[in-house]
Amino acid sequence: MKDYADLHTHTIASGHAYGTITEMVHAAALKDLPILGITEHAPSMPGSCGEMQFCNFKVIPPVLEGVRLLFGCELNIVDYKGTIDLSEKMLKRLSYTVASLHDLCLKPGTREENTFAVVTALKNPYVTILGHPDDGKFPLDYEAVVKTAKEHHRMIELNNTSLTPGGSRIHAYENDRIILPLCAKYKVPVIMNSDAHFTTAVGEHGRAEALLKELNFPEELIANYHPEILKEYIPDLADFQG
Repeated sequence: MKDYADLHTHTIASGHAYGTITEMVHAAALKDLPILGITEHAPSMPGSCGEMQFCNFKVIPPVLEGVRLLFGCELNIVDYKGTIDLSEKMLKRLSYTVASLHDLCLKPGTREENTFAVVTALKNPYVTILGHPDDGKFPLDYEAVVKTAKEHHRMIELNNTSLTPGGSRIHAYENDRIILPLCAKYKVPVIMNSDAHFTTAVGEHGRAEALLKELNFPEELIANYHPEILKEYIPDLADFQG
């Protein structure tokens, strides 16, 4: 199946990533990746950019080197109430968002606290994708999370970096084997993302794809393979001709 998109990537603006926008686009073009989403970390992440980074994306052409560009944000869930860290004024300027838990922005709580935070964030109308929910540092009630994603029309991310040995997240492989069957059960689309912090990782979804195949995950629920699913969740892609 054709992989159309990588919707979770970072550039030097995030502070701990090492490619520019043009370098990331070039990497996508070399891999024949039709859609690239840039999602810098929101301001609560130490070392990341300020809000002004998200206000002027209109100066960047929507297509570079044949790659359709989307600009979003990786939002931080910053408290157990599910608060996200970008103003509505800036959120309105974005094509989509990924909302994630990071232990640099929120100390891991109890399973109940973490779940309430995520469920509340998923109810926010500006959230599109739940980022790397497989991090075992943040125990979650996965059934509650997936059911909320279904109810509020959100995608669940299968993060390739989470599955890469040596990363900072724990028990991701085991947790994804719980999350993915729930996504199949409740018919919640999954989006494979690289979480690339350098050009070489752009479009790299191999570990995620292998796990989906191992679990016989329904192909029709893998958003990367279906531009019509991507358009359903990201209206700015309505004009995309894949």
